[in-house]
Amino acid sequence: MCRNIKTLHNFEPPATEEEVRAAAVQYVRKISGSSRPSRANAEVFDRAVDEIAGATARLLDGLVTNAPPKDREVEAARRRERGQKRFAAA
Repeated sequence: MCRNIKTLHNFEPPATEEEVRAAAVQYVRKISGSSRPSRANAEVFDRAVDEIAGATARLLDGLVTNAPPKDREVEAARRRERGQKRFAAA
């Protein structure tokens, strides 16, 4: 369920609002144990996603690093390569 949460800090270009929200949705899904809330829980689920997305955006805005920004395409290629090696060995 949480495989879609990716590192968002120190990338060029910076994380978008959509990426931050997607990570927040995945987090709330994992914590709640539900990929889709019932109608009775939809409001609290959506509120949690909004709050976590806001906290995540504030975190990313406040983090400081001396490391050069990572390239999204290079990191994606590395993830694909690791996945291929891992699943080929199985």
